Amino acid sequence: MASLAALTLSDARFPGGGHAHSGGLEEAVSRGLLTGVPELGSFLSGRLRTAGLVGAAFAAAAVVAATSPAADWAGLDAELDARTPAAAQRDASRAQGRAALRAARLSWPSPALDALCAVAPRPHHALLVGAVVGIDGGTPAEAAQCVAYLAISGPASAAVRLLGLDPLAVNAAIVALRPVLDAVVAQAAHAATLPPDRLPAPGAPVLDLMAQAHIHHHGEQVRLFVS
Repeated sequence: MASLAALTLSDARFPGGGHAHSGGLEEAVSRGLLTGVPELGSFLSGRLRTAGLVGAAFAAAAVVAATSPAADWAGLDAELDARTPAAAQRDASRAQGRAALRAARLSWPSPALDALCAVAPRPHHALLVGAVVGIDGGTPAEAAQCVAYLAISGPASAAVRLLGLDPLAVNAAIVALRPVLDAVVAQAAHAATLPPDRLPAPGAPVLDLMAQAHIHHHGEQVRLFVS
């Protein structure tokens, strides 16, 4: 049976602030790079294989850390920072982590969560998810699946709002990514016990650049999403 924490955290109704973020999709739409479901599928696939894999791997590692007396939260936080070169994306990750933390502390109070927050008062979202899933008795694979799914479900929901796409077609595009999602989760879970500096580090320079551009444009023009 899946961890209740993993199910709860992946639920769009969880008060974690994910609704305010598009994962770079709004900037792609504003540049005319994404106009329909076919482009959306490609965008989501690319995001899943890069930022999604990084987040999933660190979430899986956080499950292991949450059940270890020698958890290296500082190392995990620093290495995830290093794999998130765009300041805008780091800020978005920590903003979502901070937002989710408020609800998580009420539902899953734990010394492990306190230890993470002592190192990072605004924890990266992936580390927060992994810690909570671990506290709840979940597995690294469950935490990885939760974070990987959120990496595509958030932007997919944003696409419906920004482009008025058919929600049924968008949902089908998400389901079509099942093989990629499964591969990402398997790779992330396999890496869960590695030292922080050996966790996966795929890059997505275009997403990094668009994240920075979005912050600039957000200050000049009306934008629906923070990231």
